[in-house]
Amino acid sequence: MAETSTVARPYAKAAFEIARDHEILDQWSQALNLLSQVTADTEVRRLLGSPKLDSEQKVSLLADMLPGETNDAIRRFLETLAQQHRLMVLGEVAEQFEQLRAEHEKRIDVTVVSAYELDSKQQTKLAGALKKRLNREISITTQVDPALLGGVILRAGDTVIDGSVRGRLNRLSETLFA
Repeated sequence: MAETSTVARPYAKAAFEIARDHEILDQWSQALNLLSQVTADTEVRRLLGSPKLDSEQKVSLLADMLPGETNDAIRRFLETLAQQHRLMVLGEVAEQFEQLRAEHEKRIDVTVVSAYELDSKQQTKLAGALKKRLNREISITTQVDPALLGGVILRAGDTVIDGSVRGRLNRLSETLFA
């Protein structure tokens, strides 16, 4: 949903900058991910949308769900979201925060879809090649899709590299019949 993404962007950027400047990225990441999961619950969403609860009660509800002592900055962040009626976008804020963090830490998650299970040696070799090409730390997740026939499809952020036999056959077909 583009609107939610657009609304969440400045909040995610602000949260990231606070966490980065105070060197507490892990704490913010954990808090935002937990809040994202909590606000995905139907009952919690109903409570957060209720006009019977004021902003402070909504913030207290969410802050109480966080483990341990809630960081003052996180609580102020929640207060700002509540005052602007933006608590419902916490899921998108968490997602964008993680993207900003990954960019800052120069790491990327790569999904590798292959026709057959890749062994650890193949994964290591692939991770090394991708690290060199993308200039980032690589975290690989593998999936098996027998319909590919052979080869792999790589998804890294917005980049998709289709080196599968099925993809090559589709491109050849398009060329022949174009």
